[in-house]
Amino acid sequence: MVIFNTVVACFLSIVQALLSLMNLPLMAIGQKLDLDRFELVWSDEFGGESLDLEKWGGHGFTEGVHKRRDGYWCMDMAQVKDGMLHIPSVYSEDGVAGGPPGYYSLGIDTSRAFLQKFGYFEARCKLPKGQGLWSAFWMYNSSIGTVEGTPLDGTEIDIYESAYWREACGWKRDSISSNLHYYDGGYSGKLHSQNIGRYHVKEPYDTFHTYGLEWNENEYIFYIDGVETGRSSFGGVSQNAQYVILSVEHQLGGWAGDISLNTEMTDFVIDYVRVYQYKS
Repeated sequence: MVIFNTVVACFLSIVQALLSLMNLPLMAIGQKLDLDRFELVWSDEFGGESLDLEKWGGHGFTEGVHKRRDGYWCMDMAQVKDGMLHIPSVYSEDGVAGGPPGYYSLGIDTSRAFLQKFGYFEARCKLPKGQGLWSAFWMYNSSIGTVEGTPLDGTEIDIYESAYWREACGWKRDSISSNLHYYDGGYSGKLHSQNIGRYHVKEPYDTFHTYGLEWNENEYIFYIDGVETGRSSFGGVSQNAQYVILSVEHQLGGWAGDISLNTEMTDFVIDYVRVYQYKS
């Protein structure tokens, strides 16, 4: 059995290496998540009639319209229906909530209500489809980027980022990317980044999948549908509590594409967000 497992592991490593050489998304082929090691401590199942503002607030803003990349965020864009949170993307000539003409969507976080250090963090969702859309499930805290800080003060943990780019870089379709970022000497200092990998997801715009992070004092472990994709201790693992973020951003050019050339935009649909602690 040991020999068989070794052969399988070697074969899968060769497959991943070939995919990487061809600049194609990797596969989730690691260990399966053992959820029995955790206990649920926080969640939002989006079962109400509107977004629970005791759990969520605007990411980087508290009211009105917030400029974000090549579009705008507004809390009016949060729609809860059929037990799910929908974050649509729209272009409005008249603006939304008094804002200017442009593309509107939303980024929300739990910074005012819930932060946690270590555990397992998971969202079940369908990704937005359309060139120029950039969706993410990620983690952050207020000490990231402080001038006197160190990587241990916190790390931007991108559990997943997605971009649906139709004309160029076709590998970005049906795939997600996981990344880590921290600053050395504040935002004016050096940015350190590590791409954990780009991973294939089957029909991510039409089918629900789970995207998860296991975070302990030694490493970050990333999962798709409960199967490990990659792990890292890049920069010294964050030892501070962080909050979770759901967001959709718009680009008029860049890695996500040009939203002005877009012919279709679908909602970012989130079934749930759940946070667990280690039982031990």
